[in-house]
Amino acid sequence: MATGPDSPGHADDPAARRTPARIALLDRGLESLPLFRLSDSSDGGAIVFAPESGGRWRVLPAPSDRLPGTFDQDVYVELCRRYHECGAPTDGAVTFTLHAFLRSIGRRADGRTYEQLRGALVRLERTTLESQEAYWSATTGHPADLRFTVLSSVSIDRRRQADKSQLSLFATLSSSEPGDARVVLSQAIRANLAAGHSTMLLTPHYFALSSPVARRLYRLVEVSRSEGNLAWRVGLDRLAERVPLTQHYPSHLARVLQPAHEMLLSAGIVRTAEIRQHRKSWVVEYVLAGRGR
Repeated sequence: MATGPDSPGHADDPAARRTPARIALLDRGLESLPLFRLSDSSDGGAIVFAPESGGRWRVLPAPSDRLPGTFDQDVYVELCRRYHECGAPTDGAVTFTLHAFLRSIGRRADGRTYEQLRGALVRLERTTLESQEAYWSATTGHPADLRFTVLSSVSIDRRRQADKSQLSLFATLSSSEPGDARVVLSQAIRANLAAGHSTMLLTPHYFALSSPVARRLYRLVEVSRSEGNLAWRVGLDRLAERVPLTQHYPSHLARVLQPAHEMLLSAGIVRTAEIRQHRKSWVVEYVLAGRGR
């Protein structure tokens, strides 16, 4: 049976003791593609992206729901950290208490955030990711035609009988929360992680970045690092699509990116980050810093 950082016996798991809790391994195939909108509003439909290598990628919200947003992005990173920490269980299951999960991503555990976490987990289970030769799959060894979700199942159970009296403190919650969650990471994502087609984040660096744009840029920078690059040059318009950003004009994009660049520089994630015009096009150039310890 899979164990998680909040499950009984986790402290006695040798694999868990060996794995640094600050590391999150993420699926490089998924990291290369846009998934999370950098707002939590219900505006906007599906994300549609055409990689330069060809194919098409779509992120399709569930009926009557929105696309995953900034909070969901943080939940996804923390789930991957916990999956790595508990030794990448073969069934893909990660268990945790909602309270501990919220604390680990720097959020207060109250009625509002419990509801946010439940909503994020359900969205990661119900949002459809559709690849037409866009998502690199370890199962096929090349970009594949595939439909999947980040989480293949989510269950949130009522807390122990002794804790039920606490439910009255959270008027906005259903009777099943706060509680214990069990989620299963998608087989497609697990296959890529098992094959080493991954990127690595240092989660203290990630959660110290106060901007969702900076957090997404950190994830993209690590894709370039995992491909063996010490510098990354990308067209400004293509970067905007991959983040994704809703702005279109170079001056507007620069205003959004500049504060995020300053955060990456201050955190020591990149040595330089420059937006400049090259002939008739605008490009963004990053020089990666050495990985922090």
